[in-house]
Amino acid sequence: MDRILYTAMSGAKQSMDQQAVVSHNLSNVSTNGFRAQLHAMRAVPVQGDGALPTRVSVAATTPGSDFSPGPITHTGRELDVAVEGNAWLAVQADDGSEAYTRRGDLQIDGDGLVTIMGRPVIGDGGPIIVPLGSSVSVGADGTLSAIGEGQGPEALVDVGRLKLVTPQQNLLRGDDGLFRMPPNAEGEVAALEADEEARLASGALEGSNVSAVEAMVAMIDVAKRYEMQMKAISTADENAQRANNLLSIQG
Repeated sequence: MDRILYTAMSGAKQSMDQQAVVSHNLSNVSTNGFRAQLHAMRAVPVQGDGALPTRVSVAATTPGSDFSPGPITHTGRELDVAVEGNAWLAVQADDGSEAYTRRGDLQIDGDGLVTIMGRPVIGDGGPIIVPLGSSVSVGADGTLSAIGEGQGPEALVDVGRLKLVTPQQNLLRGDDGLFRMPPNAEGEVAALEADEEARLASGALEGSNVSAVEAMVAMIDVAKRYEMQMKAISTADENAQRANNLLSIQG
């Protein structure tokens, strides 16, 4: 009976992990620029000196993210930007490194620092700072232009340019929700060069690429699968108890 238990037990454990991934995706269905996390499971033989070739377990993997674009919503807000194509916005992570996001709801804090989710947005020379009280607009190439408070259109000046990058391979999601390049052979994560050809649309935001309907269906499917695996464990235990009872009968 242990063969049933190996498969059902490991399958139930990994189904719980898959449910966590699905729940995370569903909770971010309205998060701008969010990329759905992918999940897969596979059967693997049990390793070890005493392992039998008939024993297998289930291993779960997170192969990456779904990089398909999300829907574009026109907001009319000048500091909202939707990155076009495969380009990404560069931001400064909490550890000071460069990371990337598709979320485009730019904010300006009390010091004039341009941020996304509280993280500084990186420009040509580092974090971008705009004059306090100025009216800021974003061009299609990521250039930020500002007009000082009380000044006319003739006072329009460029105050920085958003760093847009176009990676040639899939990025890796970090624990902070930001994306980075895979580490090289030395374990270092390199920053991407700015893509001068990348473009964005101002006054619009890209939504999450998570489908609420598909996520709900997946959640129900995983819950049913977990229930089936627990039933298999219960059945295997009952069969083992019956076998023990038969072997303990005194002749």
